Amino acid sequence: MLGTIVNALSIVAGSLIGLFLKGGIPVSMGETISKGLGLCIIYIGMSGTMSTQNLLLVIFSLVIGAIIGELIDIDKRFAELGDFVEKKLSKNGESKIAEGFVNASLLFCVGSMAIVGSLQSGLEGNHETLFTKSVLDGITSIIFTSTMGIGVILSAVSVFIYQGAVTLLASSIKVLLTDAIVAEMTAVGSLLILGIGLNMVGATKIKVANILPAVLIPFIYGMIMKIGIGIGM
Repeated sequence: MLGTIVNALSIVAGSLIGLFLKGGIPVSMGETISKGLGLCIIYIGMSGTMSTQNLLLVIFSLVIGAIIGELIDIDKRFAELGDFVEKKLSKNGESKIAEGFVNASLLFCVGSMAIVGSLQSGLEGNHETLFTKSVLDGITSIIFTSTMGIGVILSAVSVFIYQGAVTLLASSIKVLLTDAIVAEMTAVGSLLILGIGLNMVGATKIKVANILPAVLIPFIYGMIMKIGIGIGM
């Protein structure tokens, strides 16, 4: 859990710095920097997709995940949670708490580094990927908080719960996760982070949260294949 704890603390630290700088960064500069980060995120997402060895599985994962996500309407649940937090913490109801919380939570929780880093942490005790992600998230949270407000700091809770859960789950099911499963989960997660980057630069308005279940489909597929092979033997 060390990697996850450091990651969450880096977001808190970055958010506090962002609050200190709020108002000191011109809106136009903040927007430009945000779009620049969006381009970096697009690059990270595109790079991560290269890990796939089974493109059809990735496609089916996105389709099935999107269907599940739309039925549950995860995007709406995120928004409702953000609105609830905003009502509790905002006196005038005009702050961007919900926007900052939702956008930062999605960005920090979805993608190859969050998935692979948490898996490495749980399976091998290797926190290097999550330490690297902590640096990136810390820098990003400075910019996000300076433009979106205090809501970004709450995403540290999302990161701690999400990555902590993946880490603990990976630790408990080591025998079930193969390199192939991790590669396909990484590819799917990278496509989702690509979608976040496109949203950040204003190119699309993808409800990325509603595709989140897609990340689990390669794992389920791998388990079904493993059971099938076991029965066949």
